[in-house]
Amino acid sequence: MGMKGKERKPVVAIFDVGKTNKKLFLFDENYELVYEKSARFLETLDEDGDACENLESLRLSVFDSLQEIFRRDEFDVKAINFTSYGASFVYLDEDGRPLAALYNYLKEYPKALADHLHQSYGGVDQFSLDTASPSLGSLNSGLQVYRLKKEQPDIYAKTKYALHLPQYLSFLLSGKTYSDMTSIGCHTALWDYKKQDYHTWVRDEGIDKKLAPIVDASAVFPATFPGSTFKIGVGLHDSSSALIPYLLNFHEPFILISTGTWCISINPFNDQPLTKSELESDCLFYLSYEGKPVKASRLFAGHEHELQSKRIADYFDTSTAKFKHMDIDWNIVKKLEGQPISSDLAAFAKQDLAQYANYTEAYHALILHLIKAQIASTKLIQAGKKTTRIFVDGGFSKNAIYMNLLAHAFPEMEVYAASMAQATAIGAALVIHEHWNNQPIPNDLIEIRFFRA
Repeated sequence: MGMKGKERKPVVAIFDVGKTNKKLFLFDENYELVYEKSARFLETLDEDGDACENLESLRLSVFDSLQEIFRRDEFDVKAINFTSYGASFVYLDEDGRPLAALYNYLKEYPKALADHLHQSYGGVDQFSLDTASPSLGSLNSGLQVYRLKKEQPDIYAKTKYALHLPQYLSFLLSGKTYSDMTSIGCHTALWDYKKQDYHTWVRDEGIDKKLAPIVDASAVFPATFPGSTFKIGVGLHDSSSALIPYLLNFHEPFILISTGTWCISINPFNDQPLTKSELESDCLFYLSYEGKPVKASRLFAGHEHELQSKRIADYFDTSTAKFKHMDIDWNIVKKLEGQPISSDLAAFAKQDLAQYANYTEAYHALILHLIKAQIASTKLIQAGKKTTRIFVDGGFSKNAIYMNLLAHAFPEMEVYAASMAQATAIGAALVIHEHWNNQPIPNDLIEIRFFRA
């Protein structure tokens, strides 16, 4: 009798492609992280000299990192899925080769072109309301396809399909071209939320013929590798992916405030049509993995926190590290609450720091300002089904002052700090759970801490 080899561990592989970091994660059947690899590569330039993602490096990196995993005999890869930032298209020819750069969503957009499109469909306000997409130039990725058609008709003519980045990554391994709802639904200006279909302009311009057929977010396809048995997911837009663990774990209506550079308040239980004023306050809809509208509002609060923390640290000649684990001092809060606080995010930048006794007081004042802006932003999406819970994940969930003040501001809600490492990647694994995992979905994926009002 020969010795039986070590049992290989069944895993799912998830590529999580951010603007800066490209990561590969392997999770076992309990969603424990068993392997992680991170890469960064230099941007390249498009034909106008603007910085853009290096598609070739990205493609090679996907294959290289997979090769590395296949060489290790402790893992048995059952399935692979992808999540990445939205608002970016890859234009493929008949043979599946990219025809153009992966244009940066921050690329300057020709005003005349956007104006022309908006005017043809009821003006910018109407157009933005219909598509739930604030007018954001290249960040409305549908307008990138429109631009290609108008400015580079030869490349457009050769384009068989325009795929959003997550679907392009999936295509590399499955050879299949599909579109997914989460990518179509992220401020692309492609989707008409009233009709629940592509907006009229997409059909009028014939752009729908360049968009691959829509398939369910939980769909999987066989890999093109000869002899391989693993399944390939269709890929997801990262913001929608990060919501999946919450949707599967909590069934009572909730709001999630996902904090980072942007603090995004997400309400999957509010599908009331957008109003003009909501749109102007940076509200929009996403589509969930089930294709349902999810109302969201954005606040540039993490960015502001970074700038102002540094300003406070410099002024009081200390380091921002001092703020990391600062506890809330309710006496300071009472003292500061007497002052008028604006809900405008930029208001704290105009405050004279000399009025604060020390850095502790100044930092409390900063968070009071941020919370005031956060409340205004979150209230924009609060309507809909009666929500009783707020979850905060990301950087601010670890900030005791922020969390206590938020709980204080929403006394009628249960406020929780939620921590879940790699929520985005785990979302992409969960959405294809049934195709690779024999275990039930664990119900303790998300750690939560309650904060009393």
